[in-house]
Amino acid sequence: MRKYIIHFIFLFAIIAIIISCQNQETINLQNYLSNGKDIYKTKCQNCHGENGEGLGKLAPPLTDSVFLKTNKTRLACIIKNGISERIMINGKEYQEKMPAFPELADIDVAQVMVYITNSFGNNQGFVPYSKVSIQLQNCK
Repeated sequence: MRKYIIHFIFLFAIIAIIISCQNQETINLQNYLSNGKDIYKTKCQNCHGENGEGLGKLAPPLTDSVFLKTNKTRLACIIKNGISERIMINGKEYQEKMPAFPELADIDVAQVMVYITNSFGNNQGFVPYSKVSIQLQNCK
């Protein structure tokens, strides 16, 4: 009986180790999502809504994965510097100015960008801080 208990404990420990192993990108994604959600709540939620539904004609929804995918290289610049140009999302035109958030560090922009592109029905994966930082350096 003792032998079975020891084997069971050993087998359980091995299974627990295997289940708990995650690659670094998965860990980073979870951290970015958590931090990005907090930033979104304080900086973005008032206009874009708790569920990314937008605010009528004033603020566009963040549920349109086509717009987000098409503009993925511009998202960091839009988040940090705002946008004043007219945009089309889901066949609707939005022309209200989005404010800039110059106080956000590059890592904050990366985290909120990952949160937005992986929430509200979007599933675009992880974008590392280093890539977002380069995108921000190339903003027009």
